[in-house]
Amino acid sequence: MDHNPPEKSTSLSRNVNGFAGHEHPPAEEANEASPVPELSLLQVLEDVDGFLETLSKPNDNPPEVPGCVELLLKMVEKKMANYDSNKFGHNPEEDSSFFECLTRISRFTNLFSEFTSNPIIDAPLNRSSTVLHLSVSLLDIEFRTILESCIRNPNQNNSDSRTPKASKQPSFGSHRQDSDRGEPETTQDEDFLAYSQESISNMNKIATAMISLGYERECCMAYNMMRRNAFNNELDKLGFSNTSIEDVQKMNWETLEGEIAAWIDFLRYCYSVLFAGEQKLCNFVFSEYPSVSQRLFSDLALAVTARFLIFAEAVALTKRSAEKLFKFLDMYETLRDVTPPTDNTHSSELKYETCAAKSLLGEAAISIFCDLENSIRKDHGKTPVPSGAVHPLTRYTMNYLKYACEYKNTLEQVFHKHRKTEEGDAGGKPNQSDAEIIEGANEDGTPKTSPFSVQLNRIIDLLDDNLEMKSKLYRDPALRYVFLMNNGRYILQKIKGSTEINDTMGAKWCRKRSTDLRQYHKGYTRETWSRLLQCLNHEGLQVNGKVVKPVLKERFKMFNSMFDEIHKTQSTWVVSDEQLQSELRVSVSAVVIPAYRSFLGRFQQYLSSGRQTEKYIKYQAEDIENLIGELFDGNPNSMRRRR
Repeated sequence: MDHNPPEKSTSLSRNVNGFAGHEHPPAEEANEASPVPELSLLQVLEDVDGFLETLSKPNDNPPEVPGCVELLLKMVEKKMANYDSNKFGHNPEEDSSFFECLTRISRFTNLFSEFTSNPIIDAPLNRSSTVLHLSVSLLDIEFRTILESCIRNPNQNNSDSRTPKASKQPSFGSHRQDSDRGEPETTQDEDFLAYSQESISNMNKIATAMISLGYERECCMAYNMMRRNAFNNELDKLGFSNTSIEDVQKMNWETLEGEIAAWIDFLRYCYSVLFAGEQKLCNFVFSEYPSVSQRLFSDLALAVTARFLIFAEAVALTKRSAEKLFKFLDMYETLRDVTPPTDNTHSSELKYETCAAKSLLGEAAISIFCDLENSIRKDHGKTPVPSGAVHPLTRYTMNYLKYACEYKNTLEQVFHKHRKTEEGDAGGKPNQSDAEIIEGANEDGTPKTSPFSVQLNRIIDLLDDNLEMKSKLYRDPALRYVFLMNNGRYILQKIKGSTEINDTMGAKWCRKRSTDLRQYHKGYTRETWSRLLQCLNHEGLQVNGKVVKPVLKERFKMFNSMFDEIHKTQSTWVVSDEQLQSELRVSVSAVVIPAYRSFLGRFQQYLSSGRQTEKYIKYQAEDIENLIGELFDGNPNSMRRRR
């Protein structure tokens, strides 16, 4: 140094042997090395503390810098020079002494800075600043080296067992299997973190020292960069790769469906396993600075989650089609249900970005679901379904609604959010959360109104109108009623078979649907069998108390001919629902058989026995009953086979 140290500190310019010793060396050793006893680190620190106390007092002119400052700087330089053979963690006492030295250097460097206009301070200020900077650089290198050891030497033994196995699910029908699968098989967090307790302890010491010395920014930058690299490497090792929006747009649905299933598994694994371990590590390393730990972890969680959100947003922007609805809802539920990794002010951006991606998926899902309404409106097919069977539009629509209603709660949430977006606060309570959906029913059995239930009712009403229009394509009025019965019964059975859709439509709707089916049944009976029963009417068969045989014969001929025609035609008609088929046959038998048996018993005696009887009395009551049992089989050969 250029200045002379104070008189009381002249002895501090002596040589120092050893860094961590706090006691004076034995007299024999001291005498051999120097005629004056060597000062210990403890004494040096005490002298420096005394100088710091003086330096901190208000003074326009700085005091002279004592030799203890130079001696302390040399001690630190010696530690740095011997670092390769004496690294951190080998001697905790020496590490602690080193940090104590840096604390003093940092303090008098800061105090020196208040006298920068004084040339006497320039040299010691530059000297202390250089030593402090070099020392912290050494700490920074050590910090990065320990952090990087997880990336260079990860525990690979169990990596296969920890990899989430994404199994691509079909897009229609079995999509709910995704939610039934358990979390991916994992091992302990240490497999991912791959740090020993000693390494974590050393990182904690270094981080604490760097932040306390005023190097928080450098410490956080190193930690953030290294842990982000480690996290990305882990995801890459598990098989999750970055996919651009352009890549997603080019994928066919089968490939994209598999990517979505993998995305769901990876995100759940990341939030339930990797983030938990990462937050634990961050809390350990920055245990003395909880706010720094929270901020660092939030930044890391945001950066990692961003990779997942980019894919989710890209999927939401793909061309929309009906089969994509369920995978979109799976992704929406995953983003909704994963536990937020942080709950503090630093996580607001993460929540915002997640909500933005979730909104895109929700809006896409609503668009797809509502497009079902448009597809029904546009179905103007002019070709009637053969045999009055269930229309393909009915099957597709009801199966689609049944599967969609397995996501009823999610769709209620999505529709509620969408309605609020379009209508503002009028759509519901401003503070209502995703989980608050409208459930239950009113006293009359109707469901409580919600945006989703309104849309569902609209779709089914449109389907009813479309089927009513299609029934008019049949020339035979009886077949129209069979068609309406088939489709109406199919719709009712699908709704009753799904708790979710049944609750949404309500008991009142089901009762009305049952009433409509009974009306169709009556219309069918009237159009088909009422005319046949006119042949069995007693009116006009007797004149002056005597049976008019020609009229009786004509009645039998008309009955036989009409029944043959009905059987021939309606045995080709299809009623696929076994219960409805049985109900129709039983009701027809209940109307026809008693009337025919009564007519036959009353009038067959007036026909001569033999060939005349066989000519006009073609069927016995049992024959009629058996033939009625062949109706609605869809088999045109039933009569021919019977003959």
